[in-house]
Amino acid sequence: MSLVIGETRAIWALVRRNFHLLRRYLGWELVFWFYNVINALTIGLIGYSMPPGAARNHMVVYLAIGALLWNFLSILFQEVSNSVQWERWEGTIEYSFMAPIRRLTYLGGVCAWAVLYGLVRTLVVLVGVAIFFHVSLQGADLAGAGLVLLVSSVPFIGLGLMAAVLPLLSTERGAQATQVIQGVLLLVSGVYYPISALPHWIRWAAVLSPATYTLKAVRAAVLSGAPIHSLLGVSGGLLASGVVLIPLGLGIFMLAERHAMRTGSLKRNG
Repeated sequence: MSLVIGETRAIWALVRRNFHLLRRYLGWELVFWFYNVINALTIGLIGYSMPPGAARNHMVVYLAIGALLWNFLSILFQEVSNSVQWERWEGTIEYSFMAPIRRLTYLGGVCAWAVLYGLVRTLVVLVGVAIFFHVSLQGADLAGAGLVLLVSSVPFIGLGLMAAVLPLLSTERGAQATQVIQGVLLLVSGVYYPISALPHWIRWAAVLSPATYTLKAVRAAVLSGAPIHSLLGVSGGLLASGVVLIPLGLGIFMLAERHAMRTGSLKRNG
């Protein structure tokens, strides 16, 4: 029991540390938040190219959901994958990796912060979208959408752990290289268009992306009012994929960490 309490305190300490880092760069964070709101509004306005009516309202909400969900999922991905880069900027990476805590605890703290931060930032964007478009959510199953959103964070954390290997191995362009993975997920997951719009030769990749199922389930809950029990299968599948991806991502990260320590590239900044 004392072990669990100690690990929980360590995770909470890491969450608090990342919160104080956010406060240090609050000006930049406000810029990013403003950009996220404007980006979601711009994408939603594409739906206004359709003639007025139910179809246009449906398209606006469809696109807004894509923008909101991608905002949340990309924050999870970026916060986890860029954690190494943040440590280098602050000059604390060696101290963090030498701290007397398990690597799982360290990464668990980073992931917990990513989920909390992603939820808050997405809520801000949601308020901006709702005010701008006067979105009506009558008939939407928000509880089911929230369940899918929360569960979807599990596999994306696993993907973020895998992507964190890139800045660990390459100090110069590793953080930027994570955008390649994120871009592929954006392309194949149907964020702003149905999967059927993809060419046949790449459509198979949509089956492998957790974001595909998250978007489909949340849109069903919000646009069609799909009851929560009909979303349990998708939620279970997302959770199962996370159970596979998180240990896999952790194992890959630890292998990359040993390589970085052996080659002396862990602390190098240039």
